[in-house]
Amino acid sequence: MLLIRSIFCKFGTTFATELVMKKIILLLLATAFVSFNAIAQKINWVSLEEAVIRQKKNPKKIMIDAYTNWCGPCKMLDRNTFQNQDVADYVNKHYYAVKFNAEGNEVVNFNGQEFSNPNYNPDLANRRNSPHELSRYFQIQVFPTIVFLDENSNLIFPLKGYKTPQQIELYLKMFKRDDHKTLDTQEKFNAYYKAFQNEFKG
Repeated sequence: MLLIRSIFCKFGTTFATELVMKKIILLLLATAFVSFNAIAQKINWVSLEEAVIRQKKNPKKIMIDAYTNWCGPCKMLDRNTFQNQDVADYVNKHYYAVKFNAEGNEVVNFNGQEFSNPNYNPDLANRRNSPHELSRYFQIQVFPTIVFLDENSNLIFPLKGYKTPQQIELYLKMFKRDDHKTLDTQEKFNAYYKAFQNEFKG
């Protein structure tokens, strides 16, 4: 910045230099903000219907981010965890990722059934609203909930609450590797949890 200032001082008044400097700083900040958003928004979100179609061509598990518009921890999960590079890279490689408004009015066709929200109130779009029928189907009771489905779209587990990148790493890898199938007691899970080595940063 000092170099830029000295260059402009040779060609104009101090006022003109300050004006140009402010514009350059604003431009640099705007560029950095756009670049950060481009880097941060990495997960390839699709609809549940699209995820199921893709499963049939290339089997992967499905991860559903069940959120609501009014939920603070949901926004934290989106900002701090799903925008983490390690999380996004792992999810994109091993899962089909779905965002689902658990109190929205979207009609969803899944597993031969149509799910909607018949009691949805548009006046409460950003406040507590009626739960979507698919929320009940997936046993979603708190927000956020991360729902994991196997390669045949069968429910594996609804993971409740906000999770950091390191906390969600265990579940992403456990379900991807099918390790959960051998963890049939709390003691086995506790041992698995204790032995797990985190690799995600952030």
